[in-house]
This record gives sequence, C-alpha cells and structure tokens, in this order.
Amino acid sequence: MWSALDRPNVLIKVPATVEGLPAIRQLISEGINVNVTLLFGLPRYRQVAEAYMAGLEARDAQGKPLKAIASVASFFLSRIDTLVDPLVEKFMEPAGNKTEIAKKVHGQVAISSAKAAYQIYKEIFGGSRFRKLAATGARVQRLLWASTSTKNPDYRDVKYIEPLIGSNTVNTVPLEIIAAYRDHGEPKLRLEHGIKEADGILAQLQGLGISIDNVTQQLEDEGVEKFNQPFDTLMETLAARASE
Repeated sequence: MWSALDRPNVLIKVPATVEGLPAIRQLISEGINVNVTLLFGLPRYRQVAEAYMAGLEARDAQGKPLKAIASVASFFLSRIDTLVDPLVEKFMEPAGNKTEIAKKVHGQVAISSAKAAYQIYKEIFGGSRFRKLAATGARVQRLLWASTSTKNPDYRDVKYIEPLIGSNTVNTVPLEIIAAYRDHGEPKLRLEHGIKEADGILAQLQGLGISIDNVTQQLEDEGVEKFNQPFDTLMETLAARASE
C-alpha cells in the first residue's frame, strides 16, 4: 500500500502498544514514515523513541539513507484529564486532608505529562546516540499533541494549545480551536515553563491513590478498541475497491 500510494509525506499510523513497538522499528528500518498514535504514558513514550532510534540504526547499518524518513509520536492529552478529573474531584468535596492536593492537580495532569514528555524528548534526541544518526541525515521524531480540543466547558478553549508551544512539536488543532486561538490566543514558547511544577503534579497523584500508569493503560485499551472497527471497515472498503 505504501509503495502503491507513492506519497513521501504520508505517515502510517501505528498504535503505541507493546505489540506496536516492533512494527515501528521495522517500518522505520524500511524507510516508511510512522505516526505513532494512541500514546498516553511517559514510560511507553521512551519505548517508542527507542523503537524509532533502533529502526534508524538498523537502516543505517544497511547503508540506506535516513534523510527522507519522518516520524511523530502523538501524545493524546485531553483524554487524560477527562479520565483523571473525576477521580481527583472525589477528594475536593467535602474538604479533607487531601483537598488542597486535589485542587492543585485538577485539570493539570495532561499538560504536566506533555511537559515531562518534552524533557524526555530533549534527553533522547540531544544525546550522543542520536547525534551519530543525525550526522548521516536522520531527523528527530517530533512530539505531536493530539486530542487538544477542550472537553470540560469550565476550561479555556485554548487550554491544550498555549502551554505546549515548543521547538520540533506539532499540534493537531480542530478548526474551531484555531479560530479561538486567533481570537484570543497569546503565542509564546511555554513548553519548558514550570517543569518542576509539572513533575510535582504527577508525583502528587500518588498521594491521592491514583496510578497514572493504570490511567494511561486504560486509555490505551479504550483507544485500541475505538480504532479496531474503523480500521476493519477501511480494509474492507479497500479490498472491495481493489477488486472492481
């Protein structure tokens, strides 16, 4: 399908599941661009970046060019807050010994995760291992912020846009949010602001008995299920058209 399409700017979606990791590595080694989708957790992001790097190294070992390969790691954001917020709100009323912690982390987990992910990105793609690949033409795997429309009407409509502007990132924004940002957005590089505070938010979740790893695994499982039916429908349509 990749060869038949023959479009160098196309990226093939691969879920950021455990099963998807070897597929990412293999596709990159074959020179096929990959959009790693359904990414929610920081440990999994490290594995995704590792798979991309390993794919580049395998291709480089074959003496094949790296400069045309592109990839993004798509971190889904608002879905994180949508799942975590109700868990946090249980500690906000009535007032108790965890109320202040709950108020501090409420609505902040997704942005904090994104900021932490960007620090991982800088660590990995600023290291000597990638520099060797970059010398032969390799590109970084950019972080892409997905699920950036605001689901909670109490939050600002540009909540998942303004704090996430940074070098070598992509933001997939719905048209209505683009219009809102044009109207009242304040462009500024903010992705590396408040890193310590973001780390603190993620750490304080544990104090509420909320496991971010359990949250992100649930989101991954739900996301895969949502993707299965459209994928099957697409494959059936392609098969029918190919036989015409």
